[in-house]
Amino acid sequence: MQESVWYIVPLLPIFIMFFISALAETNRTPFDLPEAESELVAGFMTEHSGMIFVFFFLAEYCSIVLISTFTAIIFLGGYHAPYMFQNNTFISMQSLILGFKALIFMFIFVWIRATLPRMRYDQLIVFCWTGMLPMAIALLILVPSILIAFDISPIV
Repeated sequence: MQESVWYIVPLLPIFIMFFISALAETNRTPFDLPEAESELVAGFMTEHSGMIFVFFFLAEYCSIVLISTFTAIIFLGGYHAPYMFQNNTFISMQSLILGFKALIFMFIFVWIRATLPRMRYDQLIVFCWTGMLPMAIALLILVPSILIAFDISPIV
């Protein structure tokens, strides 16, 4: 379905909401409120050390890799490349293309962590209830309405 146009182009508002939700799900910087609970003693991991600490951070970064790969598959066409990068030889570039697209999103995760400050609890609640929820409900009504109004079939 995404060979002609990637879903990130027509569904940009949905992608933005999805990516903000992915940041919150992986506890990255604007939404890493568990880490901010006790900043005087370096966060919520103070009682963990050694391999337990490593496993917690390994799980955190594995979730970033998983969400980045899902985002590349859902919104950037997965392993499909534009026509100028097509390779019709016996060498398959599909896994490299998907990996590169996932790396783009992993870079954006790190970039956002280095750029944005942490939100307070009251700011997060206001952002979710007055920003994200009305936008999600509006898009839940708008996108199917556009599909029905223009007689666009989602299945080809």
